[in-house]
Amino acid sequence: MRKELDISLWSRKEHFHFFKQFEEPFFGITVKIDCTKAYLKAKESGQSFFLYYLYQSLKAANTIEEFGYRIEGEKVIAYDRINASATINRPDQTFGFSYLHFDENPDAFYDLAKQEIDRVSKSTVLFPLESGNDVIHYSALPWLDFTSLSHARSFSFNDSVPKISFGKLTEANGKREMSLSVHVHHALMDGYHVGKFVERFQELMNV
Repeated sequence: MRKELDISLWSRKEHFHFFKQFEEPFFGITVKIDCTKAYLKAKESGQSFFLYYLYQSLKAANTIEEFGYRIEGEKVIAYDRINASATINRPDQTFGFSYLHFDENPDAFYDLAKQEIDRVSKSTVLFPLESGNDVIHYSALPWLDFTSLSHARSFSFNDSVPKISFGKLTEANGKREMSLSVHVHHALMDGYHVGKFVERFQELMNV
């Protein structure tokens, strides 16, 4: 489902009009996420840790309305469900973009995600079979314990989709951590909303 947001009644309408004019309206943050409990839970259940934290991230994002806002033309469209477009690595060291449907039932999400990952990993096509603005652009860099990250962007392309990246899982003194990078469009949300997302994601990783 999608609906148009009434910008005239929006408490952030001045912020929207201000930041929408920027050549680079995205801002980003990088934080560390404690993955100790989540990693053990994923391994005990025999689940892919990547799919485990991807699901928890999507679940967190779907609890924050602003992560479903997109700029389409001069309108702000609110999507009530956000899916994932994640990069999937291939054996030949390239990658393809996937489209992973979010489902409140984690088992249903995992089953569909595994099918899509298998399809993309065996394909030579860059783009997914499905596409749209109802996604978050995800990527994982399991080789790097990064402290900051930037994205390749075409400023002529009207893009307002959030971008979330995960780093290398590290371990020290029994504690496992992973870098999390979040880039979002400042016309649609602020640091407060990113903070809410990080807090919710960490809560879900601690369950």
